[in-house]
Amino acid sequence: MIMKTIKLSTFVLTCIVSLHAWAQTPVLDSEKPRPVPNANTARPVPAAPQLGAKSYLLVDFNSGRILVEHNADMRVEPASITKLMTAYVVFSELDQGNITLEDMVPISERAWRTGGSRMFIDPSMTVSLEDLIRGMVIQSGNDASVALAEYVAGSEEAFASLMNHYAELLEMSGTNFINATGLPDPDHYTNARDIATLSAATVRDFPDYYPWYSEKEFTFNEIRQHNRNTLLWRDPAIDGLKTGHTEAAGYCLAASAKRDGMRLVSAVMGSASESSRASESQTLLNYGFRFFETVQLYEADQELATTRVWKGLSEEVALGLSAPVFVTIPRGRYDDLEAQVQLEPQLSAPLEVGAVVGSINVQLGDELIVRRDLVTLSAVEEAGFFGRSWDGMRLWMNGFFEDDDEDTDEE
Repeated sequence: MIMKTIKLSTFVLTCIVSLHAWAQTPVLDSEKPRPVPNANTARPVPAAPQLGAKSYLLVDFNSGRILVEHNADMRVEPASITKLMTAYVVFSELDQGNITLEDMVPISERAWRTGGSRMFIDPSMTVSLEDLIRGMVIQSGNDASVALAEYVAGSEEAFASLMNHYAELLEMSGTNFINATGLPDPDHYTNARDIATLSAATVRDFPDYYPWYSEKEFTFNEIRQHNRNTLLWRDPAIDGLKTGHTEAAGYCLAASAKRDGMRLVSAVMGSASESSRASESQTLLNYGFRFFETVQLYEADQELATTRVWKGLSEEVALGLSAPVFVTIPRGRYDDLEAQVQLEPQLSAPLEVGAVVGSINVQLGDELIVRRDLVTLSAVEEAGFFGRSWDGMRLWMNGFFEDDDEDTDEE
């Protein structure tokens, strides 16, 4: 591959290929405004805050960059944060059309007798699926969690298998679920990293259902209960997610907040008290928003360049990225970003849509911030016999002259 370093502050990528320095300058949307940093000059980023919780992690939602972590892979009990996965499974079933929010769910004696926090349902009732979800998400009802698990999978044990299935899909390698509530069990465990992953997946995958996590109270059966996430009253930027507490787990909180288009996700596990889990989560989020910014550099399927294609019906193909690219950097460092573009020196048809032909590496100083594959945005079919032959001859001639030039240089 051939590589060239360029400044990202201009948002121009120059892709260099071989064959007598044939090159193309990418076509970008010049009308799109460049993200403007929130500070005119770079400020030093202070050390990450040290919290009293056993483990914690702070990550940017869009870029995936981890800003703070401490014992993020330590095995801990999730307590009621478990219900994030219970809800994730239920939301998935809703999206697949297997259940509806209007379904009326019978309440088993087992669900009714489940201890801990409750939404106060009993076997004499049939409750709408939506009410059960809100009773679980807002009121943290263990009884609602069991009723949902039984309705979706037939039993809580079978539902736990679904929970572990989705945990595997989300690459939550340090997590195992035994129940839908988070009640203690030696084989029911997770870690801060996996909880942050699950939290981000909930925001990303279920935008229609996620707003329930920001509701401050829910009344069912004439009993009004408040959301246990006290951060919802402290900071309007915070819109979720879930608390948890048992004697063994301590006080836990998965939180998410969005300010000026930047979303952060935090997971605090094993804090000392209800107030400390809230203040520690707020400290992490404030640190991230104060000293970092997230900007989108490229959009998915945005044409960044065109390059020569040999032996094809078309002589060039547009290049871009299959997914948007976000970076999270210290505030004031935007103009220090650089991109290294690597492109295959020779492309020949046929080419499929999405064929990887190079890469873009974005760096901040010596640190590699992100690397993404550069792909073809359209297909190029192979040319007929004469077209292939003509290009083949041109390639041969090019190689001949290049070899001749090299011999001359050596003399």
